[in-house]
Amino acid sequence: MSIVKHFGEAGGGVADDSDTIQHAIDEGDGVLEFSKGTYRITRPIVLDLTRHGYMGIRGADGTARIVMAGPGPAYHVMGDHQGTAAPKTVKDHTWNDERFPIISGIEIVGAHPEAEGIRLERTMQCVITNVLVRRCRCGIHLVERNRNFILSGSHLYENRQVGIHFDRVNLHQVNIIGNHISYNARAGILITGGEVRNLQITGNDIEYNDDDPEGSADIWIDTTRGTMRELTISGNTIQAVPSPRGANVRIVGMPSETADKSGLIAIAGNLIGSQTVNIDLEHTRGLTITGNSIYSAAELSIHARKCRTIVVSSNSIDHNPGIEERMKDGIRFDDCAGCCVNGMVMEDCRYGDEAGGGAITMVHCRDMAVSSCQVLDPAVRGCYLENCRRCRISDNTILDRRDPQRMKAAVQLDAQCAHNLVRHNLLQAGTAGAILPESAADADANTILQNPAHLEGLP
Repeated sequence: MSIVKHFGEAGGGVADDSDTIQHAIDEGDGVLEFSKGTYRITRPIVLDLTRHGYMGIRGADGTARIVMAGPGPAYHVMGDHQGTAAPKTVKDHTWNDERFPIISGIEIVGAHPEAEGIRLERTMQCVITNVLVRRCRCGIHLVERNRNFILSGSHLYENRQVGIHFDRVNLHQVNIIGNHISYNARAGILITGGEVRNLQITGNDIEYNDDDPEGSADIWIDTTRGTMRELTISGNTIQAVPSPRGANVRIVGMPSETADKSGLIAIAGNLIGSQTVNIDLEHTRGLTITGNSIYSAAELSIHARKCRTIVVSSNSIDHNPGIEERMKDGIRFDDCAGCCVNGMVMEDCRYGDEAGGGAITMVHCRDMAVSSCQVLDPAVRGCYLENCRRCRISDNTILDRRDPQRMKAAVQLDAQCAHNLVRHNLLQAGTAGAILPESAADADANTILQNPAHLEGLP
């Protein structure tokens, strides 16, 4: 066991302890253990597993603080894993010398604009647990290639840009579990480029990552120059405040007609709220949004652009009546195909204006379905379709229960819509009850039938 103070006077918080700590790594027996104290460093401490073999960092129950007063990561953990997660691709030297580095029980504080917390490069089965990183440019930075990474029980808090950054990394099998990832200016969790597979984000508090005027998101996946598949976002609280180009969850894939570079995603059982857009999707496919409580979007609850095979099912979309009057809420699809909205409960959605839009809006979409939804008291319209083909609006309840009524239309199709079906819906009668007001849709092009409109004078 290597205790840093055994290698020199360190931990007073004033002197530069970089040499002492690096010496403890180079001459120690593999465990870098910190006693209580403040350790100031000015350059990255390198844990080169290819030189030192098995390595780990351990603090005394969170009482050790490392102040990074120089640029780069406080700790740079380097291995030489070149394979995948499949056992047959792991070389003997990885199992014998490099696997399973553990970092736990320490605090890292940035004291330089370019300071980072921990950087991982070519590691296998690294675990970071019970760690606090704050005021760094990036809390945890993964680069090049890593496999089977776990982050748990940690705080990535008030970092200058990002809590955890998957930076053009080839990375499979990741678990981010039970962490507090908040008040990072640009993103809580950020993926840019690379090849990321099999990522689980579960049971975290991810909030208020919303302080970059160029755009921010609590979870931001940008694979416009990479690929991402097999993602689960489940059981988290994800919230912020409306901010310029802000989103709670943003997933943007590489432009492709089939949207096949980003997908196979489940967003389930989360509390997602209070941003400009709650869930923002582009060039993504094979994504399911289900069982979430989604609330208080300044613009849209869900906005999907150029997406395929998206399922939005059994979510609640709401806000605090009388408290958040600035909110709009609503779902919008642009140039999407093969998507389904089912079993939604949506109340007082205010998206749309005189020209178009409504609680559920579809523009230039094909082969879509909206069914079994409760759309209650929409400010403008319940469902609005513009230049859509082969879409079905069925078995929904769309009502304006206010006095006086304000809804302009329960369902509206514009003149460019064709081959759509609107049937078996329960719609509001009266001034807001016509199915196709102000529409010149060709009766032969769209089938409109069996939509009872007899609910005059609702109590």
